[in-house]
Amino acid sequence: MSDTLVSLWTDVRKRLEAAGVDSPVLDARLLIEAGAGVSRLEIVTDPRRALSQVQVDAVNLLTARRVSREPLSHIIGRKHFWTLDLAVNEHVLTPRPETEFVVEAGLQETLPADAPHRILDLGAGSGAIILALLKDRPNATGVAVDVSDRALEMVHKNAAELGVADRIEIRSGDWAKHINERFDLVVSNPPYIPTADIDGLAPEVSRFEPRLALDGGPDGMIAYRIITAALPRLLKPGGAFALEVGLGQAEGVKAMAEAAGLAASEPRRDLSGIPRVVVGHAV
Repeated sequence: MSDTLVSLWTDVRKRLEAAGVDSPVLDARLLIEAGAGVSRLEIVTDPRRALSQVQVDAVNLLTARRVSREPLSHIIGRKHFWTLDLAVNEHVLTPRPETEFVVEAGLQETLPADAPHRILDLGAGSGAIILALLKDRPNATGVAVDVSDRALEMVHKNAAELGVADRIEIRSGDWAKHINERFDLVVSNPPYIPTADIDGLAPEVSRFEPRLALDGGPDGMIAYRIITAALPRLLKPGGAFALEVGLGQAEGVKAMAEAAGLAASEPRRDLSGIPRVVVGHAV
């Protein structure tokens, strides 16, 4: 008897549950969509459709990768972020929902919306933050910087797919070391996990995501010291910054910004109430 969409979904879900995957129902559906080449609508409206052995084998292959705790985003090569569908792979940090608060803060600081703002993203990774900002600010232009050439390949790919390649410069560099211009907005989601904490994270993170994008040094704050020290020369008068921070880091990063002569406001909180984005302005 052939596997059907619903029977395969049930089997995949059970395998993911047994492996300790956090979202087995959703992941099972997405793995079936990717492996069997079917849509969500088809799964819902025709759940008893029989699948070919080729389709079943393809889904089982993807499921085995997820059972090993490889991130779903790496397996299917895509991740939804803000209003975007981004290409991602093992060379970039998978964009998180909490990083959308950096985008939100950046949009609030780049008003009026039709002004020709200039935006800098330090440690751009997949390009999630700056590309979201450019899509929402059609007259803005930007610079994406990352030390990883593999990450910059993803920025190129995503910028082209989203139709903003003509409004973004993509540069290889160590933070702001070779940036010699000023911006209306500087954003960053730098590595902020203390080195000793990385191996204790979920396998999807500790085993599969690039350590370069995670490791913030012994106290998780190395990148913030570099970035906040550079902000005064990177920002135009009145220019804004928005930096994502980890749990318990907001006040420390805010103090660094203030010590650099910047005006930092109350950190923005995420949906869990955690101070997640340190924001402020050049004075």
